[in-house]
Amino acid sequence: MTGYQRYCAMLKGDPVDHLPRVPILMQYAAEYIGCDYAAFASDHNVLVDANLAIAQDFGMDQVSTISDPYRETQGFGSEIEYLTDAPPRSSHPLADNPDLSLLPNPDPLSSVRMWDRVEAVRKYKQICDDQYSILGWVEGPAAEAADLRDVSTFMMDLMDDEVYAGKLMDRCVQVAIEFAKAQVDSGADTIGVGDAVASQVSADIYERLILPREKQLISAIQSMGAFVRIHICGNITHLLPGIATLHVDILDVDHLADIKQVRQIVGQKVCLAGNIDPVNGVLHGSPESIQQYIKQTYDAVGNPYFVNAGCEIPSGTPVENLKALCKPVTYHAS
Repeated sequence: MTGYQRYCAMLKGDPVDHLPRVPILMQYAAEYIGCDYAAFASDHNVLVDANLAIAQDFGMDQVSTISDPYRETQGFGSEIEYLTDAPPRSSHPLADNPDLSLLPNPDPLSSVRMWDRVEAVRKYKQICDDQYSILGWVEGPAAEAADLRDVSTFMMDLMDDEVYAGKLMDRCVQVAIEFAKAQVDSGADTIGVGDAVASQVSADIYERLILPREKQLISAIQSMGAFVRIHICGNITHLLPGIATLHVDILDVDHLADIKQVRQIVGQKVCLAGNIDPVNGVLHGSPESIQQYIKQTYDAVGNPYFVNAGCEIPSGTPVENLKALCKPVTYHAS
C-alpha cells in the first residue's frame, strides 16, 4: 500500500498492512536538510523538500504544510519576523485596538504567506500524487483570534465581552473556510485545524463560544470532501464531551491527556493520533521504549489509530528514535 492508500483505508475502517505514521515535523525537518527555520517558514519549496526527505527516509504516510500559526495572521495585517533557529514571530493587529473594521480581508490566493501554503499543497500534488496524504492547515477560531488580539487579551475578551469575542472568531472562521478551500482545491486531502489555546479555557466557555465555531469550520471542510484533523495542545480532558460532538475525522492527543480516557469519551469512529511525550518519550527515550509505548497505546485504544507523538517532534531528536517511531506496527482488527 502507498502511504495515501494506508491513510485513507484506516480512516474508512478498512484493513491496512501496518499503522499509518503522521508525526508533526517542522524545525526537525528544516534541520534535516540543512536549512534554517526562516527559509522553511517563508519558502514553500524548502518546506516541501524537507517534508519529502523526511517522508522518504523515515517512512511517513503524510506530508505536511505546517510551519507556524501565522499564515492567516499575516493576511490580517500582522508583521512577521523570521528567525533562523525558531518559528517566526508575529505582531498582533488588534492588540491595542479591538476595532474589527481595521482588519483587511485576507485572500488566500494573494496574501503572501497564505498563498505560499497553497503553493506547497500544489507542489506536493504534482510530485507525489497518491503516494502520501497531503495535510493542509488552518488556524481554529480561538487560536486565530488569540493571534490577532494576543493570548492574554483574548482570554479577557472571552470573560468580559463574549459578543465581541464571538464576532472576532466568526471573522476568523470565515477566513479559515476560504483558506481551507484553496488548499483542498489544490490537492490537500486533509485539513488540520490548530486551536491550541482552546485547552486553556473552561468547558463552559469552550462549549458556548468556541465549540459551535469549530463545528462550523469542520463541517464546511468536510463538505469540501476533505478529512479534518484537529490539534489542541495541552490537556483536553475537560473539553472531551464537547469535542466528541465535533464529528472530526482525526483527533491529535497531547501526552498530557489519558488517551484511553479520550477513546472512551469520543468513541471508536474518531481516529486517534498520539500520544507519546515528544520530549521525555521521543527526544530522550530509546528506540525500544518508543516502540513499546506505541504498541501498548495501540493495544489500549484500538482502531482507528495513527502513530504520532503528543505534539511536534523536537529538534535534536536522535535519528534512531524517529526511525523507531516510524517503524511499521502490525495492524490488527479490533
